[in-house]
Amino acid sequence: MKPFTLPDFYTPHPARLNPHHDYARVHAAAWAERLGMLGELGVDGKPIWDAEKLDRMGYALLCAYTHPDCDAETLALLTEWYIWVFYFDDWFLAEYKHTGNRAEATRYLARLEEFMAEPGCPAPQPGNASEAGLADCWARTVTAMSPDWRRRMRRSTHNLMVESLWELDNIARDRVANPVEYIEMRRRVGGAPWSAALVEFACGAEVPDRFAEERPLRVLCETFSDAVHLRNDLFSYEREVRVEGENANMVLVLERFLGLPTQAAAELTNDVLTSRLKQFEDTALAEVPQLFAERAATPAEQYAVARYTQGLQDWQSGGHEWHLRSSRYMNSGVDRGPTGLGTAAARLAPGLRVQVNQHVPPPRVAGPLPVRGLVMPYRVTVNPHVDLARADLPEWAASVGLLDARAGWTAESLAAADFPALMAMLDPAADAANLVLRSRWCTWGTYADDLATRVFRADPVGGRDQLRRLPLQLTDFAPAPSSPLELGLAALWADTSAECDERGRNLLRTTLIELFEGWITVLDNETRRRLPDPVDYLELRRVTSGGPLFGALDALHSPEFATDPRMVELADASIIRQLQHSAQDFAGLVNDLYSYQREIEYDEELHNLVYLAQSFLGCSREQAAAIVVDLANERLAQFELVVRDQLPGFFADHALPEQVRAAILDHVERLRGQMAGNLYWHSMTGRYSEAPLRASRPRPAFGRPLGPFVSVLADPAARR
Repeated sequence: MKPFTLPDFYTPHPARLNPHHDYARVHAAAWAERLGMLGELGVDGKPIWDAEKLDRMGYALLCAYTHPDCDAETLALLTEWYIWVFYFDDWFLAEYKHTGNRAEATRYLARLEEFMAEPGCPAPQPGNASEAGLADCWARTVTAMSPDWRRRMRRSTHNLMVESLWELDNIARDRVANPVEYIEMRRRVGGAPWSAALVEFACGAEVPDRFAEERPLRVLCETFSDAVHLRNDLFSYEREVRVEGENANMVLVLERFLGLPTQAAAELTNDVLTSRLKQFEDTALAEVPQLFAERAATPAEQYAVARYTQGLQDWQSGGHEWHLRSSRYMNSGVDRGPTGLGTAAARLAPGLRVQVNQHVPPPRVAGPLPVRGLVMPYRVTVNPHVDLARADLPEWAASVGLLDARAGWTAESLAAADFPALMAMLDPAADAANLVLRSRWCTWGTYADDLATRVFRADPVGGRDQLRRLPLQLTDFAPAPSSPLELGLAALWADTSAECDERGRNLLRTTLIELFEGWITVLDNETRRRLPDPVDYLELRRVTSGGPLFGALDALHSPEFATDPRMVELADASIIRQLQHSAQDFAGLVNDLYSYQREIEYDEELHNLVYLAQSFLGCSREQAAAIVVDLANERLAQFELVVRDQLPGFFADHALPEQVRAAILDHVERLRGQMAGNLYWHSMTGRYSEAPLRASRPRPAFGRPLGPFVSVLADPAARR
């Protein structure tokens, strides 16, 4: 019996089949046999693959559907890349996921990376089919691509292989990830960013390196990746969860986290998939052209990005069609829907509900929303210089013009917010000068947020121009500040960068520019009155909440963590990234809970996860708040799990010396203190109290209709 009925998918673009399919199938099958992939025995003594199994899975058909326009030789090579990656996944599953031998798996993955050498550089002699396949595909591909592409492809392949250990750890612990962790980690381990790099090769159009890390291009890749993985989770649930005992599957994640029946979890997974596809379209049609205009993209650059975007779109359509046909997945009896002239509306219908929902906000209910159930096991420590920072802040804020009636800022509201108290709890060991500086940064950033809400939203063109000017204040030839926002930034940059070397200034400048771009994205969504995609919101929230900014300030005052070469190398390691993202998410979710009344009832904003959960799940604000509380607690629990169960193995795997281990453990304690201090400040600050909100703002109007989508969560009887 099937675990659930597959939902109706949003498939806006029909799949096309490459005419060289048969050539690629025959060529790639011979390649797999020649490299030893057919008949290699697993630890159970049985062949991992044989010729019949390879043919039945249809990887040539996958590539023919996902790359419909490339020539025969390119299609054959792409098919061999995919045979290698699926074989690696099955081989790794048979060799390590079932045995739980993590140390040996780590050594194997480290060696596998040696087969992605630069052209002309030696590589080891392959010792098995996985190594031979990677070495052969890499050598035949990279000579046609630029060093920038090779770097991106190497990083994606590294992530795909190394993050397999995350799955291995969860299987060993019988642990199912929380939804935020799952989306983030599945993106790295699932291989779709790797597929996106191969799209560039297949299209013969590399993404210009100066655009590759810009937000619109990142979002294109991330939404593509998430949609590919969520679709795969729906089709592969029966095989992965019921047969193979894996637990990295979004349907299972939502079953466990929300207590949903399997069918309801599958429908909700499909809604997230559809939302990601709509985000892809919105980015391609709105944000990419805007990027071209702002960066003066050449015709050749615009063509390359357009070909890449089309290639990702083809991959989505073709990947869906392949899942309907491959023996690897649950697809028997699936209704493929109508085809032919006049049937496009049926393929678009599932996306209409999500699209309408993004532009029909749920009603705004009056009154405070109590916050209950947050867990906090850490102690709060207060910096002894807090009173000095409190004494400094009013004068400094007035001197740069932040006591601004347009933004609703007065001496009284500034004192009630008590930003020095927040900074004193986030950094209890800072000296007096550093605490004063951090309090000013916090105040300036919050002022910018309120200015966007109260002023820029009414004048989005002027607001966008103001935010676009901010990076000019971070240069040696900055123009004279023309607003309190610029004047405050200029003063802060001068005071902070004076104590930094060039590397520190670059770190701070990069972090600030990312923050400014996040603010612009929020302003664009608010201007268009578009409810953001929940996944995109959470990732944007990490930036706009100020976590990376204060992380950069921490690094500037922690030389052993910022400048030690080994620490720089480890800074993007999966373990460190999970710790930082968990802590940043916890802080952001706490803010969404406590600021709900201010943001949703009085400021009529859209960017709040409680409100987004109301919209996306069609539930009450109380149900949505309970879900956000659970998610915050899960992020904190994940933080502790990483510290307790994964850090010791991380130390051993990398053979880290004692001083590096101590620096990482100090960082852990700092993050713990920041989570505790952030929660306590939100519970005591006057910034979110109802009385001053009523006094300073007109009473908003209510009564807007609820969007047409009501999820299973709105019916308590549907939950287990």
